[in-house]
Amino acid sequence: MSRLDPIQLQVLTGALRATCEEMGAVLIRSARSSNIKERHDASTALFDARGEMTMQAEHIPVHLGSMPAAVHAVLAEDHSRGDPWVLNDPFAGGTHLPDITVITPVLVDGELLGFAAARAHHADVGGRIPGSMPADSRTLEEEGIVIGPTRLDETALKELSARMRQPGEREADLRAQLAANRTGAQRLRELARTVGVDGLREAFAEVLDYAERRARSSIRALPDGELEARDALEAPEGDLELCLRARVTGERLILDFAGSAPQHPGNLNCPLAVTRSACLFAARVLTDPDIPPSAGAYRPIEIVVPEGSILNARPTAGHVPAVAAGNVETSSRVADLVLAAFGRAQGQGTMNNLTLGALGGSAEEDRTEGHISAGSSSAGDRMEGSSSEGPSSGGFSYYETLGGGQGACPDADGPSGVHVAMSNTLNTPIEALEREFPVRVLEYALRRDSGGAGAHRGGDGVVRELQALREMTYSLIAERRRHAPRGARGGEPGRPGHDAIDGRTIPGKSTGVLRAGQRLRIETPGGGGLGARPEP
Repeated sequence: MSRLDPIQLQVLTGALRATCEEMGAVLIRSARSSNIKERHDASTALFDARGEMTMQAEHIPVHLGSMPAAVHAVLAEDHSRGDPWVLNDPFAGGTHLPDITVITPVLVDGELLGFAAARAHHADVGGRIPGSMPADSRTLEEEGIVIGPTRLDETALKELSARMRQPGEREADLRAQLAANRTGAQRLRELARTVGVDGLREAFAEVLDYAERRARSSIRALPDGELEARDALEAPEGDLELCLRARVTGERLILDFAGSAPQHPGNLNCPLAVTRSACLFAARVLTDPDIPPSAGAYRPIEIVVPEGSILNARPTAGHVPAVAAGNVETSSRVADLVLAAFGRAQGQGTMNNLTLGALGGSAEEDRTEGHISAGSSSAGDRMEGSSSEGPSSGGFSYYETLGGGQGACPDADGPSGVHVAMSNTLNTPIEALEREFPVRVLEYALRRDSGGAGAHRGGDGVVRELQALREMTYSLIAERRRHAPRGARGGEPGRPGHDAIDGRTIPGKSTGVLRAGQRLRIETPGGGGLGARPEP
């Protein structure tokens, strides 16, 4: 039984939550890249000495549910010096390569109290194209540099940054992550001085147990039984089926993905940590979103995923599978599956990932990849690397995800133009985009009437049309172009997304070159409606 009374528990829970939020604020305000400082594509969390997540900020779901795997990847290492660690290996604690995690041990009088962790999506980590998100990658090597668990000292910081495009920006963002972790460590030490080291450890345990009790209570309120759902990923060569059998038994929830497609030769593969992340997000939506966001809330949930499937991809002899789209698109489909099984209307089900860029800015990059093929859209065109950073003539890398329509709610229409499910980022303001990159925004508007009709309408998607002001590469990774987001309980589906260059339709997964003056238009999906539309 807890030795903390309810008031003490709430105060310490609030202190841990505030620490995570402050870490996020430090990271966002210290970062240099627009992806972090404008879009807030970053997450922070605190862990106890056993590697259990004691608290997280309300940042990016796909980051936070998978971050425990990163801490476990370094848990057995020697932390006596308090050295921070860095990693991005999808099969050793990471998700996809642009998501780099920095983990800092928190020591009090030489004793390990826990860890502060910050994950951020870096605008480039090397690889075949600027932005490190090729739509057609088939091996992990094509997507960038792979960082296994590594001590992040000054030498490692410089060396890693030099292997990526725009190394100055990469180094600045990594330093912002380090600053966020130092803030978290400082706040934990202050708490330890206030309540004692043993008192803080007890608080960690109590927060986890309290979250578990509330999660079990919420699951117990769901009807017992077995539910099923099926959906598809839109691979270039055809659909890949995903299957879910969800079982509610008392205060336990079991999510079984047996029967899902095998590991993919392209990049729709999910490491297990990403699949778990999507499941835990959906479970949080279905239960009580006010439960303290910690590992305790996930204890009553069992996730079964066959090894070697697209949702639990593994390296094989001589081949490490590509995962760029798995983290962003497959994770979105997993969340859709779980929510659909419980009768929820589907949101846009995609992050509409867009990367733009040009070579230049890294000595290693220019030496090893002086050219980049135009890719699938304009085979044969090539772009020369340059030696300076900057949008006017040198190299740049830009990444964004685009909002769309959320599925209708049981008691309200779905929100329009929002980042749905696993993303939760902001958009890049037009002013920031046009100031920092050689593009002009021609249109940014709601895609009217793209949400599905019903007693409650699905939210509308958005239209974003960009004009290239110089030649650049692009890569688009999107879903829900062939299959519309489904409605529920008689609600109609939302409209699928659509993409075009100068009015010519392009695949939702494509990599190529935009010449100066060309226009790229992205129309994102609307959400599904809920309930039959009333008769007029």
